[in-house]
This record gives sequence, structure tokens and C-alpha cells, in this order.
Amino acid sequence: MVNDAVPTDAVPKDTGPTGAGPAAEDVPALELVGLTKAFNGTTAADGVSLSVPRGSLLGLVGPNGAGKTTSISMAVGLLRPDAGTARVLGVDMWSDPVAAKRLLGVLPDGLSLPERLTGGELLTYWGGLRGLGRDLVRERAEELLRVLELDEADRKGVLVAEYSTGMRKKIGLATALLHAPRVLVLDEPYEAVDPVSARVLTAILRRFTDGGGTVVVSSHVMALVEQLADRVAIIARGRMLADGTLDGVRGSDATLEDTFVRLVGARGIGEEELSWLSS
Repeated sequence: MVNDAVPTDAVPKDTGPTGAGPAAEDVPALELVGLTKAFNGTTAADGVSLSVPRGSLLGLVGPNGAGKTTSISMAVGLLRPDAGTARVLGVDMWSDPVAAKRLLGVLPDGLSLPERLTGGELLTYWGGLRGLGRDLVRERAEELLRVLELDEADRKGVLVAEYSTGMRKKIGLATALLHAPRVLVLDEPYEAVDPVSARVLTAILRRFTDGGGTVVVSSHVMALVEQLADRVAIIARGRMLADGTLDGVRGSDATLEDTFVRLVGARGIGEEELSWLSS
């Protein structure tokens, strides 16, 4: 039932950056080139480079403060880098941002949405901003709301301001999918999402990549990334420590969590520390 309900319009056609013809197979779906950003003298991203092949689902993992959100924000045009650039299917984000953003669907961290609209009204407004026809927006919005189990709330007139955290994640994903992008970049999309909705989300992402689209997902949950992704990138202290296929990064005899801890480093707890917690 889930697969039948996934919006077919969200499955992208195999076109190049301008939509005029097939994209070259060797052009990455998303390419980060030396992205660098500092805040008040503290470097948050230090020459971050990453190449994401077309049709892949990449999990970007790192500890808190590693530079994940900063790097993603620069890659999708939400934050101007101090140095470096990003390209979406060969289109430079900072020299041709309008063309690059047409190819992208983005669910950023801390997404801010119009609060005094219902989910359906929000998608109608979003579709207008994207230049989509009214009938097409209505058709896609109805399908997305149904698949993401937001249709009942919409019929009851529930405003986005009244949405739970998980519902806000889902309507944010709907806005990212509405214009049928070629590349999805999702920052913690599974956060606060219940197991049933998480399964639907996974089905959507699988359908998207099966149709030739590319997904980048950031997450703190190693088991989720291992289950979901075919490629992984590990970032810490603003630098990319490893990237490649899932098996290539974690090795044949280790879990992704083992590899992550080895690369990032983890401080243990000494025998005498917090001893006062013992009864």
C-alpha cells in the first residue's frame, strides 16, 4: 500500500542540469569542493570536500558540532562559504544559484515554516513559489499529505503551528519533494518521527533513488545509516575523515559505529568517575 501511494511525480526523470537531455554519468549529483566557514574565529568547516554519485543514498554522520549542518547549509545555498563551492549535477551553487536550487529538495535543520496555514495551504503556497501550476500542486499536495499521513489533520483544519515535531518533519519533507527535485538533502529527517512514519519515509527515499534520484541524509543514528545508506561520509572537527561505500568505510569485520568511534575518538569513563551514582 505504501509503495502504491508514493507520488510518482517525485521520481525524477534522468535529465541533465538544464533538463535538456541526459546528464553525463560521471557528473556527481552533489559535489562539495573545499567548503570552509568560520564563526567568530572558530572554524566550523575546514575545506570540506565530498562527491556524491548519482542514484546513491549517502549518510553523513558526525558528532555534535562536527560541521554537518554548516557543510549542508553551504552545499544547498543557505549559508555562503568563506571559501570553496558546491555543485548540483554540475551547476555551481554560488554562480548560478537559481538553476542549482531547482534541482534540489532540502529539509534543513530547524526548518522555519509559515505557522498559520494548514498543511495543504502550505503546500499550495510552496508550489506557487516554485512556479508550479495550480492543478499540479493540488494533485501532488493531496498525494503527499495522504502518503505522509497528514491528510486527516488537513481535513480538520489543523494549523502547522499545532503540529507535533514529527509532523513538522513530515510536512517539511513534503515541501522538499513537491517540485520533483533531482537531489534531496535532508538534515536529521527521522528525528522525532514514529516507527510507522519512519517506514513510510524509507519507502519514499527508496522509490526516489530507484527512479534515479540522489539522497544525502545526515543522522546521529549509526544503525539507521547502516540500514538505509549505500554510501557514508564521516565528518568531525570540521573535516571529512572518510567517505565511500558503506562496506568500504566500515570494513568487513566492523560496524559503522566501531569505525566512527575509531576515527572520531571517544572519551571513556574512568572507574572512579561518577562513583557517587552507585548505590
